[in-house]
Amino acid sequence: VITRPEMEIGRYHWMYRSSRPHQYHHVPALRGNISPLGIQGCFECCIKCLGGVPYASLVATILCFSGVALFCGCGHVALTGTVSILEQHFSTTVSDHALLSEVIQLMQYVIYGIASFFFLYGIILLAEGFYTTSAVKELHGEFKTTACGRCISGMFVFLTYVLGVAWLGVFGFSAVPVFMFYNIWSTCEVIKSLQTNVTVPGDQICVDIRQYGIIPWTAVPGKACGPILENICNTNEFYMSYHLFIVACAGAGATVIALIHFLMILSSNWAYLKDASKMQAYQDIKAKEEQELQDIQSRSKEQLNSYT
Repeated sequence: VITRPEMEIGRYHWMYRSSRPHQYHHVPALRGNISPLGIQGCFECCIKCLGGVPYASLVATILCFSGVALFCGCGHVALTGTVSILEQHFSTTVSDHALLSEVIQLMQYVIYGIASFFFLYGIILLAEGFYTTSAVKELHGEFKTTACGRCISGMFVFLTYVLGVAWLGVFGFSAVPVFMFYNIWSTCEVIKSLQTNVTVPGDQICVDIRQYGIIPWTAVPGKACGPILENICNTNEFYMSYHLFIVACAGAGATVIALIHFLMILSSNWAYLKDASKMQAYQDIKAKEEQELQDIQSRSKEQLNSYT
């Protein structure tokens, strides 16, 4: 027979289950790199960081650095070899090629400035690409845009456009020495092919550098013919300068492609910032209206409570 006190105790334990002793259950171990506290592991952090990399800007930066490095490095060495060829074979008088030597030396200094400027400019454009990615919004809180930021992005678009047009001119200018060296090389190949034909002497085939306008017409000798021209083509200076000018021209072309790529990226980023600023203004207006609505509701509740 169950007495009344026992029934009350049983009802008490049924109604208040928290008074029962705690039962501990085995918790299975968590798999993966997520800790028990919910902190992400190294793998998840790496995936999140890789998702925030602006790959388009990164590819354009690498292409720009490679093109500028090829143009500046190969162009500098090729210009030095060109001066050596002129002094040894086409212009023995120093006064005849003094102006050309000064121009080439000035161009070498300009190459130093171009390399330094594009190294800094590429880093700035890459940083701007990081700034306008969606990962910045997730990692550093709510994304905010200002009129100054949009103006800077627009300035980068204009500056990149101007640099792209300028590098088109540089690309065309770098093709001129390639054309000149190709003419000399092809003439040497013609002389070699005519050695088997006795009826046509190779001494009549010449290359006159004065017709290109790089040295005056009074320069001595100014031209090379026959075996002398063939010996010039077999020198290390000619071989290295010819191929380095080709690589420098290819580097200028790669830089043009990189600047066009940058221009497309900057245009899309500027449009993104413009849309983000409009969305930000809309969210600010919406938040203000919601705050005003909450204030009206709170005042109406206070008035109702005062009446009651």
